[in-house]
Amino acid sequence: MRLLSKAVQSAVYQRRGFWGWLNAVFNKVDYERIKTIGPDRAAAEWLLRCGAKVRFQGFERWHHDYNALPTGPLGRYKIQGIDASESCIMYKGFDHLDGLKHLKEFKFNKCIYIEDACLERMSSIENLQESLCVMEIVSCGNVTDKGIIALHKLRNLESLLLSDLPGVRDKEKTVERLQTALPRLDITLDLE
Repeated sequence: MRLLSKAVQSAVYQRRGFWGWLNAVFNKVDYERIKTIGPDRAAAEWLLRCGAKVRFQGFERWHHDYNALPTGPLGRYKIQGIDASESCIMYKGFDHLDGLKHLKEFKFNKCIYIEDACLERMSSIENLQESLCVMEIVSCGNVTDKGIIALHKLRNLESLLLSDLPGVRDKEKTVERLQTALPRLDITLDLE
């Protein structure tokens, strides 16, 4: 019985190791591809490969099928929204966000690879500091107070939903610091 249990544990570990490796491959940044097709198209490909959705300017619907990305002039489609819910995006792929100038909305919901370093990296991207208005961070267990406070660099952030974040320990102080840095920010807090 004990031998069987170890065999099952080993199989589970190998499977998780394989998926972790595959997710890392999906997040790899190809800088030549970004130069060739532009930052928005390259970011859309990365996001869809990882299971996220994107919404382009002028479109109401969210694109979730990698094979159904719009075609035509590459510079025409600008990412306006990203819904990374239950996707495998991770820090390694965040360089894809560097060239996005029209991104207004970003949703993280049940993202197991999102951690403080991801939010810090995102907040340091100049284009996003100017364009990002709406964010949701829900059920991301690796996010702590440090990651939330890093959002203070997103100068035009108007709406922030924070929910089910067990890593956020000092809710009141964290929200107070963020609200002081961004007085126009409307924070919806559900961290109980």
